[in-house]
Amino acid sequence: MLNEILRQFGLNANEYYIQRFGSGLINGTWKVSDLHHKEEFILQQINSNVFKAPNDIADNTSKIASYLAQYHSDYLFISPIPTITGNYLYSPNHEDYYRLFPFVKNSFTVDTVQNRNQALEAAKQFGKFTHLLADFKTSDLHYTLTDFHNLTLRFKQFKEALKTADNNRLINTAGMIVSAHKHEDIARQYEIILKDQLIPLRVIHHDTKISNVLFDQSNKGLCVIDLDTVMPGYFMSDVGDMLRTYLSPYNEEETDFDKIEVREDIFKAIVQGYFMEMGTNLTPTEKSLFVYTGKFMIYMQALRFLTDYLNNDIYYQAKYPEHNLVRAKNQFTLLEKYIAIEAELQQIVQSFN
Repeated sequence: MLNEILRQFGLNANEYYIQRFGSGLINGTWKVSDLHHKEEFILQQINSNVFKAPNDIADNTSKIASYLAQYHSDYLFISPIPTITGNYLYSPNHEDYYRLFPFVKNSFTVDTVQNRNQALEAAKQFGKFTHLLADFKTSDLHYTLTDFHNLTLRFKQFKEALKTADNNRLINTAGMIVSAHKHEDIARQYEIILKDQLIPLRVIHHDTKISNVLFDQSNKGLCVIDLDTVMPGYFMSDVGDMLRTYLSPYNEEETDFDKIEVREDIFKAIVQGYFMEMGTNLTPTEKSLFVYTGKFMIYMQALRFLTDYLNNDIYYQAKYPEHNLVRAKNQFTLLEKYIAIEAELQQIVQSFN
């Protein structure tokens, strides 16, 4: 199968070898290298169970590539390579969709933020991406994942799950259910932000984990990758996702909750890096909401894990019976520790204004 796919992109499979690549959980990814490592590519299969309209992703990417080539030609934007028929996707059966990218030599990614420099460089790159597209018409882009970061919807789904959950699961989550209701003000503030149109729609990446940034050999950020979720959105999504995934040295899989902490030096690096690129673009209201974005994203993810556990693990893959329960506890722990130092974090943001 992969041999035929490569042929559609003009490559003779006999002259290349293929190996699984990366740590992504959604799409299948392979590195394609010629026998002498002179030509290297990244082949991806889009998960059409998650992304229902792969052609919308291709269209978004094409439009952004054209815009950047016209107005910011020096920016490293990794565009897909067209097939021999000129398409950016190849589907052998109208169910599976594949695309090919050039592999950026002497670049690397990391899975966990290990130091301040990585956080700063990543924040700069995500800020730069949105900054360069500040004048791009958001209405020209498709929504590749509807309601992806809709906290109102996530809270509604949580309340619905409470009505149908197994009694044992309700007992197991009693403390977290209390926490979810205690922090409902985070969801109410989100509703006000949208209802009153307090902040502008922007071109947002929506998946700002550190592994979606390419670094060079000098540990400088090169560009952002994995553009499937690029669509209209609010800066809260990108900043909030960085805060959720960068601040603690341990991710949502950690079972020892005493290890979870909020690293203030990493927070400061995120603020500094993002403001270096977006400081002049952000509105005063957006700047005032910078700390809120962390609560927004951590709370939403905690709700999603809790809801899935109450729904008998139908969305997130559970590797053991209480997997989503542990993930939810992990995120509620992070939320409490974040809120505990909210005043200090706010002072850090104000120091950059």
